[in-house]
Amino acid sequence: MAESEKTALDTGADAPKKRSKMPLILGLFLAIFGGGSGFTAVQMGLIGGSQDDVEEEVVAVAEDLPDLAFVPLETLVINLPEHAQARHLLFTAQLEVEPAYTQEVTDLMPRIVDVLNGYLRAVKVAELEDPTALIRLRAQMLRRVQVVVGDGRVKDVLIMEFVLN
Repeated sequence: MAESEKTALDTGADAPKKRSKMPLILGLFLAIFGGGSGFTAVQMGLIGGSQDDVEEEVVAVAEDLPDLAFVPLETLVINLPEHAQARHLLFTAQLEVEPAYTQEVTDLMPRIVDVLNGYLRAVKVAELEDPTALIRLRAQMLRRVQVVVGDGRVKDVLIMEFVLN
């Protein structure tokens, strides 16, 4: 056993070896080089698009809005069946119309209100309570209004209030 201790002392096993700083320097160099290369690639447009694309988006000019007129509908209060969680549906909307037909649509307002009132009373309560059903309801109401006033006069139904209480 004494011999093994003697050979260990001769080889210097007890003395701590100095660790090389080469991996640390190499890692630091690679990090700086990688960051600089990435920055250069982005600036040159090799990664993430070029700067010319950004400039084109900024230069884009908005088109002129078409001539529109809005005809407000009176607020409709629809009584819901007794088994429904809510008691009433409060509905307010505006019709987007061609300016030339504003007076005609206004003159037909009693028929429009009648059609919408009848439709909203016929819709099932579960469909009214579904948050995704508003798009379908809006499309159905638009089609019914277009049947009453004629095609091409009313472009859209804009729902201002749709409240179940």
